[in-house]
Amino acid sequence: MRIVFGLVLVMGIGLAGFAAFMAQQYVNQSQQELAQARAAASQVVETVEVYTARRALRYGERLQREDVIPIKWPRTATPRNIFTDIDELFPENGDARYVIRAMEPGEPLLPSKITRPGQDAGITSRLESGMRAFTIQVNVTTGVSGFLRPSDRVDIYWTGRSQNGEITRLIETGVQIIAVDQSADQDRENRAVIARNVTIQATPQQVASLAQAQSTGRLSLALVGVMDESVAQAVEVDQRSLLGIQMQEPAPRAPEPERCTVRTRRGGEVVEIPIPCNNN
Repeated sequence: MRIVFGLVLVMGIGLAGFAAFMAQQYVNQSQQELAQARAAASQVVETVEVYTARRALRYGERLQREDVIPIKWPRTATPRNIFTDIDELFPENGDARYVIRAMEPGEPLLPSKITRPGQDAGITSRLESGMRAFTIQVNVTTGVSGFLRPSDRVDIYWTGRSQNGEITRLIETGVQIIAVDQSADQDRENRAVIARNVTIQATPQQVASLAQAQSTGRLSLALVGVMDESVAQAVEVDQRSLLGIQMQEPAPRAPEPERCTVRTRRGGEVVEIPIPCNNN
């Protein structure tokens, strides 16, 4: 009887120890899983729902609801002025928006890529506040061989006649092109097309200056590099400076001889009679 009691006691102690071991293992595993969950939660990036292009959108297309799709975007990497409200994209009054910059699928919609509600995709949507559109006539020589595209920046040179002969002068720098011929598409094919007209964005004062320059001479454009932030200095070249000809000072004149006269009256007329000068 005592032997049976001893065996039961030993088995009870063993089962209690095993239960304690399993409980400790469970607690340890739970703590590890909790720590892993906390670490994963600390790595979660906060997102915001933004609207992007569902398909490839090209210049001039009317933006439709089925052309956009919301996606999760990291809040810390969200571009400024991005659209997060579908009602902001498509107002209740039904005013349409148009694409003015080509977009690929998944690319976020920005105000710079679409027009305002009710505005078409013409050059008026490209003009900044206080600016005007002015057209310059160009050809293969003055228009950079047809490599100009909307959004490019150019320097403008005037060639005409002045008091010193024909000169070429830099009159405007870093002027932005908003249309080439009748196209304002910035994503037009990247190939040389000889343009006849280039429309730029300018202030009213610049427009007046360019209109006067175009009516009195010839305007030429020089393309400015995309990464070029330098400001061109005043430039003026005439034929003499181009050929390195220096203007000669006129020879000094010989002093005129001294002339002495005396006035006398002859009848009703006063005449001057030359006489020898007395230099003493």
